[in-house]
Amino acid sequence: MKYKTEALMIELDKKTQQLRKDALEMIYRRKAGHPGGSLSSAEIVAVLFFHTLNINPQNPDWEDRDRFILSKGHASALLYAALARKGYFPLEDLQHWGELDCHLQGHPDILKTPGVDMTTGLLGHGIAIGAGLCLASRFLKKKYRVFVLLGDGECQAGVVWEGAMMASKYRLAKLTAVVDYNDVQLDGYVHEIMPLDPLLDKWQSFNWHVLEINGHNVREIVEAFETANEIHNKPTVIIAHTTKGKGVSFMESESIWHGKAPDKEQYEKAIAELGKRA
Repeated sequence: MKYKTEALMIELDKKTQQLRKDALEMIYRRKAGHPGGSLSSAEIVAVLFFHTLNINPQNPDWEDRDRFILSKGHASALLYAALARKGYFPLEDLQHWGELDCHLQGHPDILKTPGVDMTTGLLGHGIAIGAGLCLASRFLKKKYRVFVLLGDGECQAGVVWEGAMMASKYRLAKLTAVVDYNDVQLDGYVHEIMPLDPLLDKWQSFNWHVLEINGHNVREIVEAFETANEIHNKPTVIIAHTTKGKGVSFMESESIWHGKAPDKEQYEKAIAELGKRA
């Protein structure tokens, strides 16, 4: 099958590293942003936009397109990089991220940016919105799937579990959630601030189909999405174990890089490391 070919995996790894460099460049230029969570979820976003999602950049509002919700909206630099590389708007637009009149704002805005399926930023709402979109697809007899990317710190919010209950009640099998489980949030380690474990058991108790993978292995990510597509009686959640700040040695697993932009020296070192690992 095509998704198991080595050439595809190599290409997805290259896309991942490009997205990391794009996002880091945007954050450095703007002097603001969230590098840690953008770097940790790069493989997930690369697989979605360059393999899994059924989307059409030439027709962003196509009714039958798959929907993607970046519930952890602070990682918008990564999403915008993927959208630009996919062809939703020119790469040059990334240079104006966060400017007053630019269509690329600090958090994704469905009213401003082609390819953004839901405004996000207030953490915790992605699952409930995704469930609503799946219900709409059922009523409208559409076949699109809905994918939601969550942060692990975000899963400390009760509204996440309200959405999870709703999705389970209505057996929304077209809903796939991914938890970017890097164990680091703004103020420190997730397991110290508000522990989530046993996270797999929690999702199972809400009657979700649960998969657990290495979130930096593109083959595992691709196959997890394929498996989710074969589940027809309940929603699926993929717990993706990742590293905050992945790919940049001094950012990895450090909470200070949750929402801090690098200075010139740090940026140059980070880009050099990412270039070597590409």
